[in-house]
Amino acid sequence: MADTFEHTPQVWTAGRLRSVLAGLPDDTPIHVGVADAPGDFDAYGEFVLVDAEPVEVDLADLTDLDDPSYPADSSDSVLSRGGDTAPEVRFTLFADAKAGVYHLDVD
Repeated sequence: MADTFEHTPQVWTAGRLRSVLAGLPDDTPIHVGVADAPGDFDAYGEFVLVDAEPVEVDLADLTDLDDPSYPADSSDSVLSRGGDTAPEVRFTLFADAKAGVYHLDVD
């Protein structure tokens, strides 16, 4: 049987992000390092922030209702108790590959 581990990242809030960005000039580019594996930033993919907007998530389509990334009082926990399955709006940051020349992927 394969070894497993529980991954419980400390998910940032808008307030925490605001406090970190508070001293930066308005024209500072935001880069995003995406872990190659849960918690592994030794070799990460580098992306740039390109958009941020509210995204509607249909909670009925979620496969892991016990995801610790969301607060216990979110509607995820309501859904897991058989409650309302109305979509939830989550503010989402979108990242894209940083500027450069890339090979065309022709799948």
